[in-house]
Amino acid sequence: MIDVYLYSGFLGSGKTSLLLHSIAQLKAEGKKPAVLMNEFGELPVDSDSVSASGDVPLKELLSGCICCTGSEKTEAQLQALLEDYKDIDVILIETTGAAHPVEALDAVYSPLFADRLRVKGIVTVADAPRWLHREELSPRIHSLMLEQIRHAHVIALNKSDLVTESQLANISMELANLNTSAPIVQTVQGKLDFSFIEKTLSAEKSTQQPIISGKNLPLSSKVISFSRPVKKEDVEAWTTDLPDTVYRMKGYIPIEGVKNPMLFQYAYGMVNWMPEYIKMPERLVVIGEGIDQIDWND
Repeated sequence: MIDVYLYSGFLGSGKTSLLLHSIAQLKAEGKKPAVLMNEFGELPVDSDSVSASGDVPLKELLSGCICCTGSEKTEAQLQALLEDYKDIDVILIETTGAAHPVEALDAVYSPLFADRLRVKGIVTVADAPRWLHREELSPRIHSLMLEQIRHAHVIALNKSDLVTESQLANISMELANLNTSAPIVQTVQGKLDFSFIEKTLSAEKSTQQPIISGKNLPLSSKVISFSRPVKKEDVEAWTTDLPDTVYRMKGYIPIEGVKNPMLFQYAYGMVNWMPEYIKMPERLVVIGEGIDQIDWND
């Protein structure tokens, strides 16, 4: 399986700088990194900078963001990476600064790749000067910035040279109060050893263990497989009995009388079915809290 690291953070925080440093370090170790990134960014050094760093497989999402609304494009680009390059060791994903990290991983953790990709965790880049002035942001953007911090497994407190030591200490304490489990590393120009990221996120994660969010939040995912075709009405009846802590489901379910498994999506109690015209893996990814006991009973 290929390890996947997701780089999150607010607009202009330094994600691309961190990405470029990570690529250089991985290549120095003899590893083959690949990159999926948003062209919808505020920095002019995205795809060109990655291309300039050498022979690095790169796929982009144009005029959109890696989130649940763009999940089909994300899946297509990941599929292209996996099909076009057979020797990838690590995939680094840089989200747009406007993306919620959980939504981004919802798009990445597709049933298509459940047995090929291993999501290791979220690295969030926090902009120290911007954090000092976060109250000037709109409520919605302010909330997004806080969510990016809360869901991190590792926090890079970037531009730490642009604030005073006292301010840096206060920012570090405030971030630690928001996320009690993620280590906070003070960085300049996005320079953070990838070996530290790798070591911090090295604990094995099965589909029953938390992979979606920071360790202090109980979000987790699991994969449900189907041994035979089922009835659509039975699936929909099953969803009505699910607890409110099931936030998202997506996968391909074999339906009686239908040639190919149908694409099934569930979010906030709403169900959506779409036909598929090719044979897809018959499995469903469930994301939520306390979902270990949730299963499909034939």
